[in-house]
Amino acid sequence: MIEEYLNNITKQFKSYKEVADKTLNQLKEKDLHWKFNDESNSIASIIIHMSENMLSRWTDFFTSDGEKKSRNRDQEFESQNLSQQELLDKWENGWDCLFTALSSLNQTNFNQPIYIRNKQHKLIESITRQIAHYPYHIGQIAYVGKMILNTKWQTASIAKGKSEEFMKQEFEKNS
Repeated sequence: MIEEYLNNITKQFKSYKEVADKTLNQLKEKDLHWKFNDESNSIASIIIHMSENMLSRWTDFFTSDGEKKSRNRDQEFESQNLSQQELLDKWENGWDCLFTALSSLNQTNFNQPIYIRNKQHKLIESITRQIAHYPYHIGQIAYVGKMILNTKWQTASIAKGKSEEFMKQEFEKNS
């Protein structure tokens, strides 16, 4: 059951990442730094925040607190003027950390507690927390990307008005 759960959760994280990747692949460097207003986050800020969160939560997660002392969460939302390549490298680094951590889990260590902000958590609680957190921000990335690209937007999922066509293709493919 644990192995099945871990396979499923890894598949889910990968599917969410794919939505963001499809969005990021459509954008130019300047787009990543665009903000609707001063209270909004740019895609760059969201990338930095997610990457830093992943690195903090999933690096040495059994032996150190998931809120690393080296992390400055507030700074993640400040303009950092990183290049597109630097942002994409941060993005991949965070995801690599998450997937490496998930691949290290098994029947033996699954029930070992972890700590976040000096509070003990079950591992499954931490995973559930992140499977809600990351898609929240990925939705923001996709939404902002769609606003920027407008009519040039290429959907990362089922296009508007194409649900019936999609379902028909799925049933034909799986018949």
